[in-house]
Amino acid sequence: METFEELRALARSFIEKEVRERLPEYEAKEEFPWPLVRRMAELGFLGVVVPEAYGGVGLGYRAYLALLEEMGAYASLRSVMSVQQSLVATPILAYGTEAQKQAYLPRLARGEILGAYALTEPASGSDAASLRTRARRVEGGYVLSGQKTFISHGNVAELFVVFAKTDPEQGARGITAFLVERKDGVRSTPLKGKLGLRAADTGAVYLDEVFVPEDRVLGREGEGFRIALSTLDVGRLSLAAGSVGIIRRALELSLAYAKERHQFGRPIAGFQLVQEMLAEMKVDLEAARLLVENALAKKEAGERFTLEASMAKLFASEAANRAAYKAIQIHGGYGFFEEYEVARLYRDARIATLYEGTSEVQKLVIGAHLTGIRAFASPHPGLSQDGGPERRA
Repeated sequence: METFEELRALARSFIEKEVRERLPEYEAKEEFPWPLVRRMAELGFLGVVVPEAYGGVGLGYRAYLALLEEMGAYASLRSVMSVQQSLVATPILAYGTEAQKQAYLPRLARGEILGAYALTEPASGSDAASLRTRARRVEGGYVLSGQKTFISHGNVAELFVVFAKTDPEQGARGITAFLVERKDGVRSTPLKGKLGLRAADTGAVYLDEVFVPEDRVLGREGEGFRIALSTLDVGRLSLAAGSVGIIRRALELSLAYAKERHQFGRPIAGFQLVQEMLAEMKVDLEAARLLVENALAKKEAGERFTLEASMAKLFASEAANRAAYKAIQIHGGYGFFEEYEVARLYRDARIATLYEGTSEVQKLVIGAHLTGIRAFASPHPGLSQDGGPERRA
C-alpha cells in the first residue's frame, strides 16, 4: 500500500464485502466487533499514522483522514481507528521516549493491543483541568488513584494514556500523563445503553492504588495538560473527517431513495423541498471537507492548528447532525426504522457534537482565538490567552 487512494479503495472494498453485512448484528447486541477490528488491523487501518520504523503503515495524517472519511458512516469502527491513532499513538509519537515508542507503537499499529485515552472523569468533562485522579510519588514510580468515565475502549484496551494530578496545588500545571497497562491493576466496567456507537466499547475505568513505574511517565511531570490539549487537536480533526463521512453517506442514501421513491406520480427527487434538502447537504459536505483540509494543511506545515481543528470539528459535527436529520425526512416513515441505514446515521451523528469538546467548547476556543480573552470564569494555569496550551521549551 503506497498511496492514500489505495487506502481509500481498500476501505471501500472492506465496507462493501464485510462491514455493511456484519456490523448491524454487533450494533443490535451492543457487542464489540472483534472480528471486524482484527480485520482492520490486518489491513493496516490501525497504524496509518505510525511510521514504518515502528511497525506502522507510515502514510501520514492525510491518508489517515481520508480513511476516516471512508469509514465515518460506520462510526463504531471509525471510533476504533480514531482512539487507537489520534488519542493514543499520536501522543506517544509526539512525547514518548524511544523506549516507550518501541514498546507500544508496533503493538498498537498491528492491533495486537488496543489503547484508550483516559481523561474524562465523573465530575470533570469540559473542565478537564479539574480532574481528581491523583498520582503519588513513591520509590521507583507513582501510585495512581481515581476514576475515569466515558472512556472509549475502556473494557478492551490493554494500554491507557491516563492523566492524573501529581501536584494538585499547581492546577493544570500539576497534571501528568502516564502510560498505564491493564495488568498494572486497572479495572473497568461497561457502560451500555448508548444512543449511538452501539458496537463501540465505552467504560468506566478505576485506578485503585495502581503502581506505574517512573519510565512510563509520558512527557515530563507537569506536562500532562499540554499533552491532553495538543492530542485533542488531532482528535477533533479526526472527528471532523469522520463527520464528513456521515454527511457523504447521508447524501448518497438520500439521493438514491429520492430517485426511486414515487409519490403523486413522480420521483420525490423532483420535489422542490426535497431538492432544497439535498442541496443543503451537498453544500455542508463540501464546506466540511474544506475546513478539514484547511486544518490538515496547517498541521502538515508544522504550524499550530488548534483554531482550525476546532472550526472543522464544530462545523462538520453539526453538519453531520443536520444531514442525518434531513436524510430521515427524505426517507419519511421508513427512515424511522432500523432497517434503513439512515436511522443509525442519525444516532451516531449525535455524539460528534459532544465528545472531544462539545460544540459550545469549540465556540469558546474559537472566540478566545478571535478576542485574545478566555471566556471561562477561572482561567487555568497552563492555558494561553487564546485558549490553547502554552508553548514551553
